Amino acid sequence: MKNIRMVLFGELILFVVLFAFALSNATISSVLWFVDFPSLILIALALIPGLIIMGAWKDFLKSFSVGVKHYKLLELKNIVGAVVAAQKLTVLGALFGIITSAVLLMGALDDYTLIGARLAMCFLSGLYAVVVEFFLLPLRWNAERRMNEEMDLGDE
Repeated sequence: MKNIRMVLFGELILFVVLFAFALSNATISSVLWFVDFPSLILIALALIPGLIIMGAWKDFLKSFSVGVKHYKLLELKNIVGAVVAAQKLTVLGALFGIITSAVLLMGALDDYTLIGARLAMCFLSGLYAVVVEFFLLPLRWNAERRMNEEMDLGDE
């Protein structure tokens, strides 16, 4: 596999192209509808401190250099575990954001002007989790592939 950093950069370009294509008929102001800092912060607060508390932060950071640097089998297993934990924490952070914004939506049903904005917040937490997963998946796949190669070398 190519350098994982190049793969992630390629995925970033692919994501930007897909996003631009999906919004090709949108106005500039409607692009800003996809920005919700509280949802982003909730996902980041679930992901980063969660990995630090579990002691997987350093292994997660190593996942960005698998293929660039050589890691032993145990290190690769820890890296895969850290990326899997990051995937689960991202989903849990998004779920927390979806539920929180749904509660805010339900609490303000009498004010019809807020329903659309709060419903959009519900969806954005899920969208952000999908975007993060879009980048975590190749990290996991690359680390698992390297781990399998390392196990094959050990069998010889």
